[in-house]
Amino acid sequence: MKIPVVDIANCTLCEGCIESCPDVFFLNEAGFIEVVDRETYPEDDVNEAIKYCPEGCIIWDEDSQTD
Repeated sequence: MKIPVVDIANCTLCEGCIESCPDVFFLNEAGFIEVVDRETYPEDDVNEAIKYCPEGCIIWDEDSQTD
């Protein structure tokens, strides 16, 4: 399963990912972008967030497995 991952060390908190894909990304209580835990992710929406991330800190993790 593909899971989007945010490199919070490079994230500038522009919140563009939240604007383009609010069902997947949110600002957590600690003030960092976090990914919602879902069974599947809308690839087109996540790809849009990846495309417009100014720091390029969103990627797909294709090796993640859920048991």
